[in-house]
Amino acid sequence: MTTHLVWFRNDLRVNDNLALAAACRDPHARVVGLFIATPGQWRQHDMAPRQAEFIWQHVQSLSHALAQRGIELRVHEVADFNACAEYLKSFCEQQHIDALFYNYQYELNERQRDAAVEKALGRDVVCQGFDDSVLLPPGSVTTGNHEMYKVFTPFSKAFIKRLHEGLPECVPAPKAREITLPEPEILREFDYSRQPIDESLFPIGEQQAINQLRQFCRQPVADYEQQRDFPAIDGTSRLSAYLATGVLSPRQCLHRLLKEHPQALEGGSGSIWLNELIWREFYRHLLVAYPKLCRHQPFISWTDNVVWRQDESQFLAWQQGKTGFPIVDAAMRQLNTTGWMHNRLRMVVASFLVKDLLCDWRRGERYFMSQLIDGDLAANNGGWQWAASTGTDAAPYFRIFNPTTQGERFDAQGEFIRRWLPELTDVPDKYIHTPWVWAEKQQLKLDYPRPIVEHKQARIATLAAYEAARKS
Repeated sequence: MTTHLVWFRNDLRVNDNLALAAACRDPHARVVGLFIATPGQWRQHDMAPRQAEFIWQHVQSLSHALAQRGIELRVHEVADFNACAEYLKSFCEQQHIDALFYNYQYELNERQRDAAVEKALGRDVVCQGFDDSVLLPPGSVTTGNHEMYKVFTPFSKAFIKRLHEGLPECVPAPKAREITLPEPEILREFDYSRQPIDESLFPIGEQQAINQLRQFCRQPVADYEQQRDFPAIDGTSRLSAYLATGVLSPRQCLHRLLKEHPQALEGGSGSIWLNELIWREFYRHLLVAYPKLCRHQPFISWTDNVVWRQDESQFLAWQQGKTGFPIVDAAMRQLNTTGWMHNRLRMVVASFLVKDLLCDWRRGERYFMSQLIDGDLAANNGGWQWAASTGTDAAPYFRIFNPTTQGERFDAQGEFIRRWLPELTDVPDKYIHTPWVWAEKQQLKLDYPRPIVEHKQARIATLAAYEAARKS
């Protein structure tokens, strides 16, 4: 009997899983699933304990979903990616595997791991990889000179043109195999720190993710443009964690969006959220075109000459949400408590760290990965390089957010701020973004720090540092 192996990674679902569907195409083949945990590698990549918990929960869900279809999921643990090739070679020999099916990951370490696996298996096992985590494969949307776009807007236009030519299709979940499996055994837990997840924000399960996608696309996506920048409003999809771990595919998102809002491709209702999906693609395509982005290197080379400050007390204040800037602190406490942060606030706190505190953007990028339930190298690196003005199509270095103005603009009454900074509950709306001014007028002592930096002076210092780097 022919035996097919599906190697699950960041694709923890049975619906619209290209590798799984291909492995199951032969109705007579025995199909086995495998998930390899790599705790040592996760530590090197600063995976958040909440994301580890999210993955663990969905590996268990996947095991049950596969068992219902007559497919056993094996779960094994090795130290890191280097050990994957040796283990897979041994596993394939023991299980008499004829073909390996897997979905591509585009980060540099992951691509090197996959190349090592294919080399180790040699001609004994046929290997088939699939562009599953993207709408269009990296390298398929290029300029007239066949180069990767460096600016988002022309990339987006070319991308939408390709979608008009033909949408990437979703594939159904595989039918049950003609075999009955016993109830899956209790899986052994990963040797990695995990933190509880707020399931009211991130319900566990593939069907729960699909339900959340459907609910968002019915109406909230139409209001997304008006509501997405206001953190006190539940105006975003919160699907990023499911996309990062592959519990949902981008094709599912696209097709559900177009089913509810067919004019999204023409710039109509739903087009702003479609644009966010294309930003996700842009950053993934960039990782493949420019592998240095996986090596902690800036896209714009001269920005590596910026002389960063090494003020540990300020960095710690930023991490803990104790900077004295309410919108920054509320956002950081949201991140530390839930593992998630509103997208507008990700830009605000990143700009504050880099351009008010003149702290190396890579420290912020790394801290985000250590906390985010939706941690994703391409999106996180792209976001931080945008805020730091080191990336492709980034904000110009002289564009510096004023954290107080950002708070006044996007949380005018301080509803979000009070949710995460209860020590400011009694501060009037007029002073919620400058609570120390109110406290001085009332001759009160707040249990809240004064600003750790003066924004105007910090802006001048940052501009000087970037100018010096550019000229050097």
